[in-house]
Amino acid sequence: MPAVTVENPLTLPRVVATADATPRPVLAVTTAPQGFEGEGFPVRRAFAGINYQYLDPFIMMDQMGEVEYAPGEPKGTPWHPHRGFETVTYIIDGTFDHQDSNGGGGTITNGDTQWMTAGSGLLHIEAPPESLVVSGGLFHGLQLWVNLPASDKMMAPRYQDIRGGQVQLLTSPDGGALLRVIAGELDGHQGPGITHTPITMIHATLRPGAEITLPWRQDFNGLAYVMAGRGTVGAERRPIHLGQTAVFGQGGSLTVRADEKQDSHTPDLEVVLLGGQPIREPMAHYGPFVMNTQAELRQAFEDFQAGRLGTIPAVHGMGE
Repeated sequence: MPAVTVENPLTLPRVVATADATPRPVLAVTTAPQGFEGEGFPVRRAFAGINYQYLDPFIMMDQMGEVEYAPGEPKGTPWHPHRGFETVTYIIDGTFDHQDSNGGGGTITNGDTQWMTAGSGLLHIEAPPESLVVSGGLFHGLQLWVNLPASDKMMAPRYQDIRGGQVQLLTSPDGGALLRVIAGELDGHQGPGITHTPITMIHATLRPGAEITLPWRQDFNGLAYVMAGRGTVGAERRPIHLGQTAVFGQGGSLTVRADEKQDSHTPDLEVVLLGGQPIREPMAHYGPFVMNTQAELRQAFEDFQAGRLGTIPAVHGMGE
């Protein structure tokens, strides 16, 4: 980690909040519980225990790994349905194959992102390629779920494959941080991800002792999740470390700082920064479906059971 980097960050555009921006206070720091997903790969549930009013429009986020698989160990998920939201899969290390019942999908690796708008619904599978299963190796990534407003929940499914080389790279005034804008906008710099719900998604790497104070849209919420390392958040320097999420209050800027001393296996602080415009609609969420009402949830289950979300294609390596 990280997969996408530059030799000299000072060649990149520099970003800093204006002096008159109101700092966002830290409302809470929570610790993600650990568990297993799909066929048994380890995850941290980044948003567990956080009130949805502070997450909206984000629903959940899992940190997948970081894990070093032995040969034969890499695992994925079985075929499963989705309706009513978007899944964002960001692979930092390793490789994942995706396929869906509409014929979409592809391979993402080392810094790539796959943005899948489930919309009206589909069946979907995520799995390591056969070569990785045979060889084993490092696997580390994130999956974020982003809600769709009621007006978009039944739109046609769509894929975006965002390659690592497409992300917008920025830095702090002193070059101590590398900012990868995957989606949304930061200080006038636009990331490649096209979103239905206005959001910003950034992967930031801070060298030991580095600090960033970034401009943040007043109408967005603010979240910071630590994938590796330790540091502080907010002007008040609230401590935060691997597997913890900071929830920010209102304001025009947010601050993250890396501790001078990091863990021996983690040279830098790695953090995902998220902001989004709340949808503020009723949400009915159960398993792989995110709708607005219980009746819509029941309809989603009925459509799935009746095969109206698609059928599993018989493709060697993914569907057999």
